[in-house]
Amino acid sequence: MTTSFPMNAGDGLYSYSKNSHLQKEIIDGAEEMVKDAIIRKVDIKTILSSSNTLRITELGCSVGPNTFSSMQHIVEALKDKYLYQDQVIKSTNNIPEFQIFFNDHVTNDFNTLFRSLPIDRSYYAFGAPGSFHGRLFPSRSIHFAHCSSAIHWLSKIPKELLDKKSPAWNKGLIHYVGASNIEVVNAYVAQFEKDMEMFFKARAEEIVPGGMMVFISPLCYIHLMGFFGSSLMDLVNEGKLDESLVDSFNLPMYFPSPQDMTKVVEKNGCFSIEMMELRYTKSKLVDEVDAKTIMINLRAFLEGLLINHFGSKIAEEACARTILKSEEISAWMKVNYEKPSILFAALKRK
Repeated sequence: MTTSFPMNAGDGLYSYSKNSHLQKEIIDGAEEMVKDAIIRKVDIKTILSSSNTLRITELGCSVGPNTFSSMQHIVEALKDKYLYQDQVIKSTNNIPEFQIFFNDHVTNDFNTLFRSLPIDRSYYAFGAPGSFHGRLFPSRSIHFAHCSSAIHWLSKIPKELLDKKSPAWNKGLIHYVGASNIEVVNAYVAQFEKDMEMFFKARAEEIVPGGMMVFISPLCYIHLMGFFGSSLMDLVNEGKLDESLVDSFNLPMYFPSPQDMTKVVEKNGCFSIEMMELRYTKSKLVDEVDAKTIMINLRAFLEGLLINHFGSKIAEEACARTILKSEEISAWMKVNYEKPSILFAALKRK
């Protein structure tokens, strides 16, 4: 069983659709790498076989608009690859048709997603509701899978973190970052590996031989989430919140390293690693130390988790207090914040 952690729905002030600038920078920073992986590593003739329809899935699409940008880049790169493969320019009359499946949990705001579909899109759009930790599509039906800023979401909170008697009880913190207790980190790693075992087993069934899967995972804002934890502890110290509620709250995210990703891919054995690297990307928000915008972006995908655990009143106050810490966060970023980085991986189905 997986737990759903949807982004803020709709198009309001704190909605994900209006506050996903960080994710857009990640997509833009990886655009050339995705294109390069398609041009150098995808064999259109092999994966198309007798069909003339290329089926693509966006895993963890959320509500837009970033997913549409990603899909347009991929469609254009696959068209170019088709037209110029083998250095023979083909007729544009026989370009494959494109079918795109936008996947996310059933609680995702698909209404906002599909209302904002680009009118001039060059593909047929479909929804694929469900957790990407399990099967979503028929066997050997997907030619290209893309997953940006989503693979770090776990299917659930590691159970060890919910047991007060466990060595992994994460007292006073909401994440593994900053935890002095190695058992906390180990619990997150173990859950990530279990989830990826299910993920790769499902994708191995769904992706055609020679098909490609691309991951883009952020590593750049992992340390900033602790400021939401400090706001919750402020409420504890003021007597407005029970400390045990904070101790039992942990963010269901693990940001994999190249070593983590290599381990789970090799354990599955069905995919070859064609490209994998840490890439440092330029960020207008980080370079200009725009802490307020960054924290509002984080609010757009953390607020639902906070509401689910603490209720809407405490969640609203914790988010508001964190955003008010912009000057403190800016000062911290100027001293401590590393250059934004992403993990990029392109895998091919054997």
